[in-house]
Amino acid sequence: MAEEEEVVKSFKDLGLCDQLLEACDNLGWKQPSKIQVEAIPHGLEGKDLIGLAQTGSGKTGAFALPILQALLEIPQAFFACVLSPTRELAIQIAEQFEALGSGIGLKCAVLVGGVDHVQQSIALGKRPHIVVATPGRLEDHLSNTKGFSLRTLKYLVLDEADRLLNEDFEKAIDKILEAIPRERKTYLFSATMTKKVRKLQRACLRNPVKIEASSKYSTVDTLKQQYLLVPSMHKECYLIYILTEMSTSTSMVFTRTCDSTSLLALMLRNLGLRAIPISGQMSQAKRLGALNKFKARECNILVCTDVASRGLDIPNVDLVINYDIPSNSKDYIHRVGRTARAGRSGVAISIVSQYEFEWYLQIENLMGKKLPLFPSQEEEVLLLLERVSEARRISIMTIGVRNKEGIPNPDRS
Repeated sequence: MAEEEEVVKSFKDLGLCDQLLEACDNLGWKQPSKIQVEAIPHGLEGKDLIGLAQTGSGKTGAFALPILQALLEIPQAFFACVLSPTRELAIQIAEQFEALGSGIGLKCAVLVGGVDHVQQSIALGKRPHIVVATPGRLEDHLSNTKGFSLRTLKYLVLDEADRLLNEDFEKAIDKILEAIPRERKTYLFSATMTKKVRKLQRACLRNPVKIEASSKYSTVDTLKQQYLLVPSMHKECYLIYILTEMSTSTSMVFTRTCDSTSLLALMLRNLGLRAIPISGQMSQAKRLGALNKFKARECNILVCTDVASRGLDIPNVDLVINYDIPSNSKDYIHRVGRTARAGRSGVAISIVSQYEFEWYLQIENLMGKKLPLFPSQEEEVLLLLERVSEARRISIMTIGVRNKEGIPNPDRS
């Protein structure tokens, strides 16, 4: 395989047609990534695929290009359906399909929650070639939108398959699988292989080709990972210290709860930092607005929950901070994968309190290595204590929270 990769120099070598080669060139895709090199030829041969690859490695292109080439050969409506665990990822996947298919008249519909149902029904009435959806909203349309079905579907893609197979989506996925043809091509793509992914593999794939463009749980070599062990009462000070030390960076700060994102973002703004929150409790319009401001560099710090840890391709994220350590160690892989994408370098720093240390050790066990410490001077960090405490107090007052914890609901802000 190594020799084969050395021979492959361009997308043309993978067997793509001229229209798609031109589309890749227009997007600035000069050379295929490892997962694209291994997946696209098998996809073009009409085989089912299981693709395991590091996040940020070009998975969307790996499944979109074979589907678009097959569509060019047999043009029809409702040709492919892509399922995504989050609204933002679904929108991003659709944007990539539309960019690749801009020269061939591709029509794409996005079905996600938090967006007007009637407008989505109108989009389905235009008979798009590609439907990109979150499972719950797709199931809703299959049940309630008159005249809509996926009985002619040729391709089904489950992106971030490990997340799609948790309890939140299980019933919707089962109903979708009942509503689509058994005779179809199925692609499973994920950064991690879990027991549930294996179970689905047995249930709905036919002699799939398994492509593993990474070790079981790994991060890219260009990612520098560090951690800090800190007292719980001083976590906010250490966060401000890191962000101040790396003030020119574009940063994502991950917290465990929706409430924390709003409070932290307001605190950071009160300290003169350009931060904006994003969480699952926010309306879809607010979530997209926050994401667009971050992408446009109006704000250089995105404070987020794990809703932003999957698949979002935000160019040039320099720094990921785990303000709260994820309780599921596999989520660490997805979080830190927001930086060091597509060959770029990046930094990930985890702020670990004594209460989170066991979770942190699970991450080290998963990674199979011990991470180095982020250099810091406690005396310098604690110089920030008074300012940070005052910013927190003002933030809580501004939000006007009445509960005991003094933590806001983002939709009230």
